[in-house]
Amino acid sequence: MEQFESVFTAKESAEIAKEFTRLKDTCYLDHAGTTLYADSQIRAVSGCLTGSLFCNPHTSRTTEDLLDQVRFRVLRHFGTRPSEYGLVFTSGTTAALKLVAECFDFGDEGAFVYTRDNHTSVLGMRAVVGTERIVPIGREDLRGGRSTGGGKPSLVVFPAQCNFNGFKYPLELVEDIQRNGLAGFDGDRFHVCLDAASFVSTNALDLTKHQPSFVCVSFYKIFGFPTGLGALLVHRSAQNLLKKRYYGGGTIKIAMAGRNFHVKRDSLADQFEDGTVPFTSIISLLQGFETLERLVPASGELSSIDRVSRHTFALGRYCYQRLRVLRHANLNSVVKLYHDTEFGDRVSQGGIVNFNVLNEDGSFVGFAEVAYMASVHNVVLRTGCFCNPGACQRLLELTDEDVLKQFNAGHVCGDANDLIGGQPTGSVRVSFGYMSRREDVDRLIEMVEKCYVKKKMANGLTRKQIVSNYKNYDQPKLKTICLFPIKSCGAYKITTSWPLYHKGLKHDREFVIVDENGVAMTQKKLIEMCLIKPKIDLKTNELILTYPAMENFTLSMELLSNESQSIKLCQTKVCQDNVQAIDCGDEVANWISIALQTSG
Repeated sequence: MEQFESVFTAKESAEIAKEFTRLKDTCYLDHAGTTLYADSQIRAVSGCLTGSLFCNPHTSRTTEDLLDQVRFRVLRHFGTRPSEYGLVFTSGTTAALKLVAECFDFGDEGAFVYTRDNHTSVLGMRAVVGTERIVPIGREDLRGGRSTGGGKPSLVVFPAQCNFNGFKYPLELVEDIQRNGLAGFDGDRFHVCLDAASFVSTNALDLTKHQPSFVCVSFYKIFGFPTGLGALLVHRSAQNLLKKRYYGGGTIKIAMAGRNFHVKRDSLADQFEDGTVPFTSIISLLQGFETLERLVPASGELSSIDRVSRHTFALGRYCYQRLRVLRHANLNSVVKLYHDTEFGDRVSQGGIVNFNVLNEDGSFVGFAEVAYMASVHNVVLRTGCFCNPGACQRLLELTDEDVLKQFNAGHVCGDANDLIGGQPTGSVRVSFGYMSRREDVDRLIEMVEKCYVKKKMANGLTRKQIVSNYKNYDQPKLKTICLFPIKSCGAYKITTSWPLYHKGLKHDREFVIVDENGVAMTQKKLIEMCLIKPKIDLKTNELILTYPAMENFTLSMELLSNESQSIKLCQTKVCQDNVQAIDCGDEVANWISIALQTSG
């Protein structure tokens, strides 16, 4: 058994646990997607907003001054100050990257270079950059050159931490590339745009040591709240390279309606923050910093975020080591890990673990199946390619032809087509935050062991059994058809004949249970749905609902015909498709609410 030593004291762990009681029995392992906000954090935000009057910053100097204080606080978190970096609030990292792509002045054909292991939002920069010299490079090609200074202004983009598997790029590359250029690109003067979204969620970014020209971050990755808020940090030496054309409210000193004349404001933020910024969200960042530093206080020379980094790395290593040693009865590995390190140290590796599950014969288990089983066991994790097609393709060892073949076979980003021709189209990712515990890793391992580890070798058939089966192979008999009248509920087993029409078996998946918001409910959210077992009486045209310890409910399907004058239509979404449905009424809704102990 691999050992895990907590970075936090018992008292600190207990205080953190009090903030997340809403998790109940849920094991949350998608902190790279978004971390969780603390209860006291939201109460503090609510208290701040209800206890003060915040006007539009274009109206109130008080609000504008408070926003500047937040800017100072953010810069201090990253170890810098306003004299070195300007800060522009955006809707997130994606918007920050888009802003750099649209505004960076490449001059006379400078180069736009990006590593293939980048987020989709970086790949999207290719569509709008002001140069035709667009060059993808491998991670191994990201190294300093021999430039003596000068040259065409060029941009290279890479992540501080790969969101696919947590590999950390050496930040020493920033100074090397900005000072000496990029290997293989003579005559270009490179500026680094650092995608720091994944990195800063659990790591300290010290802009005193490493000073990229542009840094892009999202705050929900750090605090869980607010969403839709990020920032672009621009080094003062590089701000003149951003040539913005569009201007919105609050960004100009003067604009004339009749003449095409305007003068932009002086400060970077005033020039680039078009319109009214989300000032209440920005103000709530103060409670985010306060909560994080209260729950994970600095200790000695270690800052709050340094301790978070140590904690999440320790959990990641513990998870990696436990997964690595899992074996089937035939000693074959249970998982295939997709990593560039072996979790040797937190300098090169963050708290993210990426893998696929293997059957005992070495074949892959689809990530969609793993996600479903995890959901049944109340384990929240992420599957797919995580908006990083380059890392996904490299680590899954897929060629360009393989990727196109999967696409032509129907696979698109975000779908559940997890295996095509036996090869995975994505993988499983788990990631950790400051509120994660060793027990979360143990829950994950328990789920994998329970669902996928084969404890006993399969017994082969005797020759007598083989001969007997061979003699009867051409005499199959259909004994039972399982019909599912209600999506995600139990089966109705048919042992006789059943009507078949142009849509399939009659009444199969004809009904769906929706919540109070009209969203289709599934067993992934409420496993008790499997205990609702419907029956269908074709003679009376009735649907009979059964549930343990409850009286049956009978629903007449005659009243639901399109010819009825009293039907009530509603909208919902099933398997990504928008559908128009018929509301079956309050009586059956109340029966289901009582059975499932939930509102709808």
